[in-house]
Amino acid sequence: MSGVPIYPSVDHTAHRTLVTGGAGFVGSHLVEHLLAQGDEVIVLDDLSTGSARNLAGAADNPRLQMIHGSILNTKTVGQAMESCDRVFHLAAAVGVKLIVEQPLRGLRINIHGTENVLTAAIERQASVLLVSTSEVYGKNTADRLREDSDRILGDPLLSRWTYAGAKGIDEAFAKAYCDQEGLDVAIVRLFNTVGPRQTGRYGMVFPNLVGQALRGHPLTVFGDGHQTRCFSAVEDVVPAMVRIERDPRARGQAYNLGGAREISILDLAHEIIRTLDSRSEIELIPYDQAYAPGFEDMRRRVPDNTKANDLVGYEPQTSLTTTILRVAADLLARERLASDAMPLAGSFRGVL
Repeated sequence: MSGVPIYPSVDHTAHRTLVTGGAGFVGSHLVEHLLAQGDEVIVLDDLSTGSARNLAGAADNPRLQMIHGSILNTKTVGQAMESCDRVFHLAAAVGVKLIVEQPLRGLRINIHGTENVLTAAIERQASVLLVSTSEVYGKNTADRLREDSDRILGDPLLSRWTYAGAKGIDEAFAKAYCDQEGLDVAIVRLFNTVGPRQTGRYGMVFPNLVGQALRGHPLTVFGDGHQTRCFSAVEDVVPAMVRIERDPRARGQAYNLGGAREISILDLAHEIIRTLDSRSEIELIPYDQAYAPGFEDMRRRVPDNTKANDLVGYEPQTSLTTTILRVAADLLARERLASDAMPLAGSFRGVL
């Protein structure tokens, strides 16, 4: 098992597509999917959290152009979007650890960077899919979070909530540009998307736990472990993103894309140990040791995927066991190649 999903080629009108953050975890899978469909794809990424290695399998594709640059640079964004007819905007400061430790950087990238992308799209008459997050719902623990569910956020002075706040502003910008400037934009909210190429360096629980199990180390579960999530496989999410972007009914709307199975982090740790036949034990770590005093986590986050299902037939298919095995295979392969810290020489060109 290679750990890398293969997306089937589907006949459709070819596009010239910009993917911001295309060297990241979800972005790289999206790029492969778009190339398989015949698109010409431009990737804009500053490699702050992404890696050129994520696109190694597509590096020789003549329809792929990769630009090393930041969405905070308006000139760079404009050049990257030249002649593009659509944009998938994934570039963001992500991960709880990174957001807590560098809140100002996260706010700048997630707010100012997104406005740069939306403004350039209006000027070039390109459509946009804004990739947002379930974090916008904050501490809402409703049985099923619908797109119109209330947002319940903590103290805005706590850096923990800067990401949720910034992504909410991103969505508000997108809606305002749609209503007032005529921008063709849709929004997707991803719920704990997991799969090959995801790194645990920024606090992502799934690859962290799998990596610990592979090494026989204790699986570190924060808090009491009874907080629940619904993990969604990247190979289920990416095709749905593309179908939503293509559907004119999605204009000005937001859509949840999450997993179907609710599981506690403690049960996830046990399942990872069983699936990988690991001898690891589980260690509970208080939040104030893992992050900072006063850190808040969501006890429950369960998506209602009905709206995306009604629009494009989105329905999660990949089992948690399959995802664990794919992530494990990917981590082992990357460890053998030491690829996390190895950029591909010459694969990105700079833009001033």
